[in-house]
Amino acid sequence: MASAAAPAVAAQEEDVIIVGAGQSGLAVAACLSLRGVRSSLVLERDDCVGSLWRKRAYDRLHLHLAKQYSALPHAPHPDDAPTYLPRDAFADYLDGYASRFGVRARLRREVRSAAFDPAAGGDGRGRWAVEAIDLGTGKRELYEARFLVVASGENDERFVPEVPGMEAFPGKVMHAAEYRSPEGMEGKAVLVVGGGNSGMEIAYDLASAGAVTSIAVRSELHLVTKEIWNVGMALYGYHVPAWIIDKLVLLMCAVVFGDTARHGLRRPAVGPFTMKLTSPAYPVVDVGTYAKIRSGEVRVLPAAVKSVRGNVVEFADGNRHPFDAIVLATGYRSTVRRWLKSEDGLIGDDGLAARPYPEHWKGENGLYCAGLVRRGIYGSYEDAELIAGDISELLRPKQVQ
Repeated sequence: MASAAAPAVAAQEEDVIIVGAGQSGLAVAACLSLRGVRSSLVLERDDCVGSLWRKRAYDRLHLHLAKQYSALPHAPHPDDAPTYLPRDAFADYLDGYASRFGVRARLRREVRSAAFDPAAGGDGRGRWAVEAIDLGTGKRELYEARFLVVASGENDERFVPEVPGMEAFPGKVMHAAEYRSPEGMEGKAVLVVGGGNSGMEIAYDLASAGAVTSIAVRSELHLVTKEIWNVGMALYGYHVPAWIIDKLVLLMCAVVFGDTARHGLRRPAVGPFTMKLTSPAYPVVDVGTYAKIRSGEVRVLPAAVKSVRGNVVEFADGNRHPFDAIVLATGYRSTVRRWLKSEDGLIGDDGLAARPYPEHWKGENGLYCAGLVRRGIYGSYEDAELIAGDISELLRPKQVQ
């Protein structure tokens, strides 16, 4: 016998709903709390805060920026912390940050819909209606909030390209999100697809462990060292123009690396700092991979993967090579557009900030985004302060009453 219709779920009211408990969401929640906004709630799909660092990062990962550029608001790293924090240390830092600032977070909540209702609230300001699923119980939850902060990150869902024949590859195929260490890869021919920071570092890790390593790099890239890039960051902090920073950075790179194009790594015409400020592309911070490329321990294949037949991979330039395993360092994508029902132009079709820095963070009807303009941890810091400052000012009359 069919049961009666399920009773309506009462919506929980909050001043602010924050979607995502990564570095950006935690920073916004902390800054709101310090400004006296107590009614903010973070909804997180995973079962921990900072899940990118806990669950999707390889063992040898260290932050590429020095610790002074890798802290969240009101919580600098201690003097005795290493200059470049290892993965686990930064994950512990995020746990401690959430605890220190009393961040209210509900874990294993997947947001399915968020839409602004101008008639809700009864004060003429409207409210955001947010629907989430408790992944532990399957129950539907409803929330209402005057403000909505999208902080679900640039690296929300792994991107796996469609390659004909890949499904029949006889060896192991994994995304970089699954890669932890080169254990079991010694002596095997391994292809790393993607020449970004993850791909380059994983290639180094594999080659250091004795894997016969190749890396497919189809795009131009800027190769820098941590030290060179931190010089650029320091100059940027003093408001030195990007074109001057580019010239200095490229001069230092020429001294350290020489002509990287000789080894299959072509530099873009746009300078590295300008490119970072005006596009989604990051420079690649070298951790020792380039020395292995020059020595022949890592082979650069400067073409896209075209197809796979058996254990043989064919590339766009016609070359074919056999491999025992493939690591897809092909990046991630945002899933915001699947659940956010808003067309105010704040979030683009790719799920990232549609407007360039520094006008990227605030939309209409109390909508904000944090950490979606590809500025890393430093950008999360800035976004959190701006968003919390704006929301606290808008709430101030209400709190005075």
